Amino acid sequence: MEDSHSSLFNLRILDTLTDDQLHEILDSYDAFCNTTQSLLGGAGDLSYGAQFVSHVHTLCKHGLQSLVLDHFLKVLEETFERNGASRFWRHFDPYADFVGLNKNDDINIDEDEIESVLYNALEEISIEKQYQEKCLLILVHALQSFKDQMSEERHNFEAERNYLTSKYQWIVSSVLMTTLPRVFPVILHWYFKRRLEELSTMVDVEFTDDVSPNKDGMDLDEKGKVCNKDGEMDVDECYSDRRFSENSRLVKNIGKVVLDLRSLGFTSMADDAYASAIFLLLKAKVYNVAGDDFRSSVLQSIQSWIQAVPLQFLHALLVYLGDSVSYESTSSGFKSPLAPQPSSFCPGIDTPSEGLVRWKLRLEYFAYETLQDLRIAKLFEIIVDYPESSPAIEDLKLCLEYTGQHSKLVESFISALRYRLLTAGASTNDILHQYVSTIKALRTIDPAGVFLEAVGEPIRDYLKGRRDTIKCIVTMLTDGTGGNSSASGNPGDSLLEELNRDEEIQENIGIDDDFNTDDRWQPDPVEADPLKGSRNQTKVDILGMIVGIIGSKDQLVHEYRTMLAEKLLNKSDYDIDSEIRTLELLKIHFGESSLQKCEIMLNDLIGSKRVNTNIKATISQPSQTSVEVEDNAISMDKIAATIISSNFWPPIQDEPLNLPEPVNQLLSDYSKRFGEIKTPRKLQWKKSLGTVKLELQFEDRVVQFTVAPVLASIIMKFQDQTSWSSKNLAAAIGIPVDVLNRRIHFWISKGIITESPGGDSSDHVYTIMENMAETSKNGGGSGNTQELLGGDEEEDRSVASVENQLRKEMTVYEKFILGMLTNFGSMALDRMHNMLKMFCIADPPYDKSLQQLQSFLSGLVSEEKLELRDGVYFLKK
Repeated sequence: MEDSHSSLFNLRILDTLTDDQLHEILDSYDAFCNTTQSLLGGAGDLSYGAQFVSHVHTLCKHGLQSLVLDHFLKVLEETFERNGASRFWRHFDPYADFVGLNKNDDINIDEDEIESVLYNALEEISIEKQYQEKCLLILVHALQSFKDQMSEERHNFEAERNYLTSKYQWIVSSVLMTTLPRVFPVILHWYFKRRLEELSTMVDVEFTDDVSPNKDGMDLDEKGKVCNKDGEMDVDECYSDRRFSENSRLVKNIGKVVLDLRSLGFTSMADDAYASAIFLLLKAKVYNVAGDDFRSSVLQSIQSWIQAVPLQFLHALLVYLGDSVSYESTSSGFKSPLAPQPSSFCPGIDTPSEGLVRWKLRLEYFAYETLQDLRIAKLFEIIVDYPESSPAIEDLKLCLEYTGQHSKLVESFISALRYRLLTAGASTNDILHQYVSTIKALRTIDPAGVFLEAVGEPIRDYLKGRRDTIKCIVTMLTDGTGGNSSASGNPGDSLLEELNRDEEIQENIGIDDDFNTDDRWQPDPVEADPLKGSRNQTKVDILGMIVGIIGSKDQLVHEYRTMLAEKLLNKSDYDIDSEIRTLELLKIHFGESSLQKCEIMLNDLIGSKRVNTNIKATISQPSQTSVEVEDNAISMDKIAATIISSNFWPPIQDEPLNLPEPVNQLLSDYSKRFGEIKTPRKLQWKKSLGTVKLELQFEDRVVQFTVAPVLASIIMKFQDQTSWSSKNLAAAIGIPVDVLNRRIHFWISKGIITESPGGDSSDHVYTIMENMAETSKNGGGSGNTQELLGGDEEEDRSVASVENQLRKEMTVYEKFILGMLTNFGSMALDRMHNMLKMFCIADPPYDKSLQQLQSFLSGLVSEEKLELRDGVYFLKK
């Protein structure tokens, strides 16, 4: 081999040559050029080899070796470009229109045709390349033999040959790459994709046949597993008779194409093409196996398929290509860190190469990431189906542990929540149930609650802006179906009972974990909020997160007390077992002191039942059990009074009401007997509260209703006369006319009463319908029916709502708030809250929360006393 200055040195030699020597050189060079052209050009003829070697020796004798090399390589490049590259690319000219197609698109061409074209093109250019390599080898031998003649020193033949071979390989690669048509990578991708699909189909049939004939059936998780005699799952035995072989026709064909492409300098392009095809095949398999079925785990099935198809193919391909050097055969003598345990790597592969180990890691990561993305995209539906979808949650947990892409879950799920759940069309009850399911599901993925904190924040912020959130939370916690009529499970189980059982299970798991806990400190993930504390100190508390929406447990207890009072006052019996059970559960979480008033309310019901029984037991004569008014008599057995300690109950809504005389007499008699038993205590009746069971007898049927006292009073007035004007009827009952007109619509809707215009425009006439056959289609039916309590929900409330109670309590601060805004012009909510806490210390002191103040100010805005602009309150002008 000559150095870089050899060409300059050869030109200086020309000055020392004689004329005869110059003529010899010129003649030899012309002959060398002609024989080179004859050897390489046209059809090529190796018979010119002897003449070629002779001319090379003559030129080298005069020191013109570099001239020989430069000219030969130049002709070699021109010949390869003309006879090799241009002919090779012409094979693919008919497919130039496929350039604009996506690599994933199905190309509508003859599969056999494109495969034949690729094979023929590669074979043709390989033959041309092999011939040129033989010609290059003739040159190498000529140079080597000349050096051997001129010197006794043995020259390195292998080094000379390797240098020129690599030079030629660089020429081949550069020529092909500079003339590469854009369609060729598409053709390669299509070829490998189709061949691997064929291979996958062939192996999939065998794979499915081996795992499916079990008569008892197998879950999707169990595909690829076979139980051995010891009860262990051994995948190796399942596929030991079906290993891929390097002699397989399909693998050999693919391997030959890869080798030919590598020899042409397309190593990277070929590897990318079949790698892309493998990943596309794996992605399609994951989508096919996973789909929208969230009730079964699919990870084990996917892993078994990876071992059965791609890894076995890659193992056979790498063996065929000669790239199957074991990880134990490294030059340094050290074992590769990628080395797996051979028995756990892949069935049928005892000593995998390092390249195959890398492929396994790539395929598994891609499979985990693909399944993870698929499950994250459907996470909203998965949580809706929870706990039936818990296998999908477990798969997602394993995927995230492998990929570490928890932030992708947080971002995607928050986006889905804002688009699909946190909208005006979704009920607060549905949002709360989805929130609870989200907590339960994500607790599996993230027991410490770090990511749950980020996901739950937009839900909590949205629920804080809804007026019925507290009511829905209490209903969900205490109702028998968790506030959802379609909820599954035991109908008597409230969410509170469920959470209590769940907490016991978590505590038991926590005890077991304490014995297996790694004491090493674990840092918080980057998504963790530094203001929320460390994951090592927190556990997911579902009830605590729900209460956190409200802001404080006092507000929840207050709402529960109001709802409990409403429920107890509307009971027609004294059965309070479920309420007692709920109260005991609440005591566990909120303490006894905060629920003391609720306990007294329940004790009032127990005491009422005892007093009611004692009063009825004192009745010894039938004449004492009734009071006769004309022909009507009401037995004391028909009354069941709820006697409350008003100081411990929420404010009771009591409206003036004139009850029928027989009912008044009955209440008076009951009060008298109560005074005899509970001296010196006396009863003060809330006549507008409670329920009344009525049986209305008409000419053609008997109908039963359970209604509020005001509705019972209205209909009983029609026993005295069949027709009433609205003004006279309102005066008789003792309620305003507008209230009567609203209330009596219940009886009109049932076809009991008809309405007609009165003497003036503001008066109406109501008439009882004795014969209801003509009006049955308007609401009444035939036969005996039982109707529940009807009327306006707000008007039928026995207890003032929490909003009304808050409004009444906050009224004393209204003038102070208006005064502050008069002095300061405008104030933000936080500043107003702090000012009230600082200066309102007299009786009653300001002790409301920020949310309660916001609710009160919203009421003032709706009354047009205040304005709210950009989070700042102003006086209404």
